[in-house]
Amino acid sequence: MALVLVIEGFMPFVSPATWRKTFVQILQLSDGQLRFFGLVSLLCGLALFWWVA
Repeated sequence: MALVLVIEGFMPFVSPATWRKTFVQILQLSDGQLRFFGLVSLLCGLALFWWVA
C-alpha cells in the first residue's frame, strides 16, 4: 500500500500543472473507456503480483 501512495503522489509533487491537465483529460473519458483502462491496469497488477509471488 505504501508503494501505491508513493507512485500516486509522485506526479502531483513533481509537476502539478501536467497532473492537473491529465486529470481533466481523464474526466472527459467515457465510462467504457475508464472501465477498459481499469481492467488493463487490474490485469497488469495481477500479472505482476503473480510473477513476483
